[in-house]
Amino acid sequence: SCKSSKREWKPLEDHSCTDVPWLLLFILFCIGMGFICGYSIATGAAARLLSGYDSYGNICGQKNVKVEGIVNSGLDLTHKKYVFFLDPCNIDLVHQKIKSLALCVSACPRKELKTLADIQKFAEINGSTLCSYELQSSEYTTDPRAAKLCPKSPVPESAPIPFFHRCAPVNISCYAKFAEALITFVSDSSVLHRLISGVMTSKEIIMGLCLLSLVLSMILMVIIRYISRVLVWIVTILVILGSLGGTGVLWWLYAKQRMSASALETQIAKDNLQALLIYAIAATVFTVILLLIMLIMRKRVALTIALFHVAGKVFIHLPLLVFQPFWTFFVLILFWAYWIIVLLFLGTTGSPVPNEEGFVEFRMVGPLKYMWWYHAVGLIWISEFILACQQMTVAGAVVTYYFTREKRNLPFTPILASVNRLVCYHLGTVAKGSFIITLVKIPRMILMYIQTQLKGKENACARCMLKACICCLWCLEKCLTYLNQNAYTATAINSTNFCTSAKDAFVILVENALRVAAINTVGDFMLFLGKVLIVCSTGLAGVMLLNYQRDYTIWVLPLIIVCLFAFLVAHCFLSIYEMVVDVLFLCFAIDTKYNDGSPGREFYMDKVLMEFVVNSRKSMKEAGRGGGAESRELKPMVGADEE
Repeated sequence: SCKSSKREWKPLEDHSCTDVPWLLLFILFCIGMGFICGYSIATGAAARLLSGYDSYGNICGQKNVKVEGIVNSGLDLTHKKYVFFLDPCNIDLVHQKIKSLALCVSACPRKELKTLADIQKFAEINGSTLCSYELQSSEYTTDPRAAKLCPKSPVPESAPIPFFHRCAPVNISCYAKFAEALITFVSDSSVLHRLISGVMTSKEIIMGLCLLSLVLSMILMVIIRYISRVLVWIVTILVILGSLGGTGVLWWLYAKQRMSASALETQIAKDNLQALLIYAIAATVFTVILLLIMLIMRKRVALTIALFHVAGKVFIHLPLLVFQPFWTFFVLILFWAYWIIVLLFLGTTGSPVPNEEGFVEFRMVGPLKYMWWYHAVGLIWISEFILACQQMTVAGAVVTYYFTREKRNLPFTPILASVNRLVCYHLGTVAKGSFIITLVKIPRMILMYIQTQLKGKENACARCMLKACICCLWCLEKCLTYLNQNAYTATAINSTNFCTSAKDAFVILVENALRVAAINTVGDFMLFLGKVLIVCSTGLAGVMLLNYQRDYTIWVLPLIIVCLFAFLVAHCFLSIYEMVVDVLFLCFAIDTKYNDGSPGREFYMDKVLMEFVVNSRKSMKEAGRGGGAESRELKPMVGADEE
């Protein structure tokens, strides 16, 4: 703490590398992730995934090596490039695989084959044998083994999946059972067909509405600073009216029951009356506490409004901030795509092992089978790292804006300058912060997995304890995420390592605890209302547009898709707004702690925040009290109006 007081938060004065050992650890971890990908490709998993393989371990479209103890292995299948399943609709939902004999064929049946004679004719014309390798095409109609070694009749029309060389049935009703298992409300395939046709027919409207939600989110980010004061008053009035109205109704119901002649006739009536009294008393206590909190918080709400106003100005000066969610989402999608591809590689990695049915499965043995866990941890840590990079970038840009006195002296692109500082100095800090979140997330996910596995088997006490642990870990994760974000802001200001930054930021937040509470309650609720506004506006536009479409019967699914997308877009954009408000608050708290407006210690803050400080001083002087938690920021200020 001595070092912290000597340092006095000198913003942007010097830059130094932070948490270098953690950066090295993260690089080593990423090399491990690369090794998993390289190993799976080197052991033929990529070829098996892309080209496909049959039930005997042969990769389609190439010459193969004989597997000991497996008949029909080691075949030359150079001209047979597609995987064909004899019973493609037989899906094992538990083990997520098709329970069917798989063969390599030279062509997929492009029309329905109703009998064995049709299958034989198809083989003779196209040279594509759809029965097991030991049967000649001339034997399909005569050999008794054909019933077992040939596909079930009728063979559905199928087409090859692009890039993956698998023959898949064209008619999706084949997967009706699978769809029902995933979507419980789809009880018959005709409903599923109508839903999908609804989406396909209205795809232009869906895309247009998604674009509308994007535009509305951008507009809201610009105008929210002008409507923040109105929103706060609306929220305050609604909360007061709701709490007073609810309490009044409960007391009215109690009085009505009490005066009723039959109120005390039965035990049930007595219990109901007693319950009403308890509810009414509890509601009264809650209302009184709520009104007292709002009375205490009323001045701090003014700071929330001022911060929202300044946040709007930040977006005007730093327009590239608006596009920050796009870059983050794009990088996350790229990483997730890579992760899923490697996961699919891992599914076909390993040594060929005969299973109970005499077919080949690929399994990893020894320590290599734990690569799955390493890969899963990689998903969480690297995803959190990418999100933390966004937080550090936003924090760096907003800090540069706040602590630059002359806004015309801002760098040409503060966002790119912030990215440059992040890459050159602070990647280690981001790696450490994201690892801490990963440490909390992994146990929570393990407990959630255990909960799903034990569903219906565990007793009530165990279920309650599991849910309590999951809830506690979730709360801890949210608290750490908030502290991490403020630690990144402190790092952006002072170029200190993660632990020092987290400690310094925590001290500032504790000193301003009531303000933090006001900003996080009022501010978050305002942003939630913003999300609701965007979803409702997009949904209303969707209802009006889809109502004129008569090409299909069901448009519930398109509307749900549009509303979900609208909420996702609004959440992405307004979470950036929330981030900017949090960074501005920490900067403001530091500014008021170490500066008082006197020569040599001038404020950095915007005029709107300056007005808030001046008004706070006036109210403090009128009240005749200068001590308390806010006294530091209310010292005599010289030349504040010149700022």
